[in-house]
Amino acid sequence: MQSCKVVVSTCAFGGGDDLYQPIGMSVASIRKVCYVAFWDEITLSAQESVGRRVGENPFIGKWRIVVVRELPFTDQRLNGKIPKMLGHRLFPYAKYSIWVDSKYQFRRDPLGVLEALLWHSNSVLAISEHGARSSVYDEAKAVVKKNRATPEEVEVQLTQYRHDGFPEDKRFNGKKALAEASVIVREHTPLTNLFMCLWFNEVVRFTSRDQLSFPYVLWRLHVLKNINMFPVCTRKDLVNSMGHLRKTKPLIR
Repeated sequence: MQSCKVVVSTCAFGGGDDLYQPIGMSVASIRKVCYVAFWDEITLSAQESVGRRVGENPFIGKWRIVVVRELPFTDQRLNGKIPKMLGHRLFPYAKYSIWVDSKYQFRRDPLGVLEALLWHSNSVLAISEHGARSSVYDEAKAVVKKNRATPEEVEVQLTQYRHDGFPEDKRFNGKKALAEASVIVREHTPLTNLFMCLWFNEVVRFTSRDQLSFPYVLWRLHVLKNINMFPVCTRKDLVNSMGHLRKTKPLIR
């Protein structure tokens, strides 16, 4: 793992999703890019029950499987934020990383994605604009309506953001600051690492719905400017959406 300078990572905690093999990579990417999937013991058991076993060889196809034990949160959504947001700590030798949610099959060449979304625009972080809304406050209403969080915990978060003066409709370089964070492409720089740590702190502090806290952290961290907020159509071009197959099982201590 120390030789991996570019990492594509995903995680499936709670047994909710299968593992989808990446496609579309170039010969150069096959040599230079590492694919790492984090599982917990619930997912390991679910996958073994359908014949996908991890033995002495930790690979299933292109993915190196890392089984994580003693996860810190009972909420599996929060556990999933650790590999999603703290990749620079999990892969300290990597220079670039691409995060892909477990409901997706990644279908593009990773080095080509870095070229298109980071290097071409001189960006250090690339993330998709939200497809439906641009206001955190409107998104909060949708989160509650879809039962993704309780009204009480969302209101605590919004009350704090209003108190801090966070605007109704935050824009970033003329684009939506509200993000859909199922694919995150970034260079591991001190500033992006700080941003991801602050973002992680927010989802632990308030709700695990990371789209609510992304614009707030971006607004508070004024110095992070070179972000590529790419359109939804670009995100859809990067992945095949498979959906969640099973209900995620909670972590029982």
